[in-house]
Amino acid sequence: MKTIRVLIVDDSALIRKLLSEVINDQRDMEVIGAAPDPLVAREMIRELNPDVLTLDVEMPRMDGLDFLEKLMRLRPMPVVMVSTLTEKGSEVTFRALELGAVDYVEKPKIDIATGLKQYGDQIASKIRIAMGARIFARRLPKVVSKLASADVVLPVVANRVASTEKLIIVGASTGGTEAIKLFLTHLPPDCPGILIAQHMPEAFTRSFADRLNKLCRITVSEAQGGERVLPGHAFIAPGHSHLLLKRSGANYVTELNHGELVSRHRPSVDVLFRSAANYAGKNAIGVMLTGMGKDGAAGMLEMHQAGAYNLAQDEASCVVYGMPKEAVTVGAVDEIVSLREMANKVLSKVANMGKPAIRV
Repeated sequence: MKTIRVLIVDDSALIRKLLSEVINDQRDMEVIGAAPDPLVAREMIRELNPDVLTLDVEMPRMDGLDFLEKLMRLRPMPVVMVSTLTEKGSEVTFRALELGAVDYVEKPKIDIATGLKQYGDQIASKIRIAMGARIFARRLPKVVSKLASADVVLPVVANRVASTEKLIIVGASTGGTEAIKLFLTHLPPDCPGILIAQHMPEAFTRSFADRLNKLCRITVSEAQGGERVLPGHAFIAPGHSHLLLKRSGANYVTELNHGELVSRHRPSVDVLFRSAANYAGKNAIGVMLTGMGKDGAAGMLEMHQAGAYNLAQDEASCVVYGMPKEAVTVGAVDEIVSLREMANKVLSKVANMGKPAIRV
């Protein structure tokens, strides 16, 4: 079993000490160094060649995001952000993911010593995921306004269908924030209604939705429950609840459920996909994007059995080819597609849904 070699970058001596203890307690990883700032880290990376980096944001001499941007251009490697993350700071976190960080862990806000030890399993799990993630060299992405987004989207099929009878149901986890952004920004204003379950903390989902709403030609919002699912609208599952599709008369509507974790998650992709199988059936298109684990595979299979057409992101474009792979393995997927082709593939399928098959 390969030992994962970790370099910690944090200006707090206490955090460096506690993170070292947490990581070194794991049988499959070790801390090979701890740097108080990015300039020291730069030299330690050259000397020690770590497998994974944990990185704080606010540090002396160089901001963590500036360092991350340079690192992912010049020497791409797995990075897990470890910082004080709040709703106010969520934009910083999304920026880190945009720049190439694999994932993030929230520092406890009080009683740091006890809190970090309790976070030990989460920290270790995310380091393991980062170790297996596909890392892409990043260029500084452009910030695009909602009005200007039409200038940067890829061409879409001309035969668009706007109908409440057609729905797009999306699941994602690790790497999903960027994958969802790329998918949604390539959709036209009249696309079918969309429901999305992305594994994300409660404080982040509204900011994530607001951010997407500024970038996309469709309207994106955090689901509140009871909304009618209309064309050109996407609803993000809030971090505190499962998102389900329901019917109210002839209309599709959202529903929130604060029940137990399903597949170890809330929101769970399985819960969303199963509700789509039950209430939308062949009128739904399932989309499984990058993510770690099995959440969504069983639910997507139920969608497939109910007549839905399902697509999974291909391995080459995934940060983590876990959830799509599991969906493919159980036979839930009709088509495997690269992330950059996903929007056009979905729109093409929507345009042809309900048309009679051509017999030869």
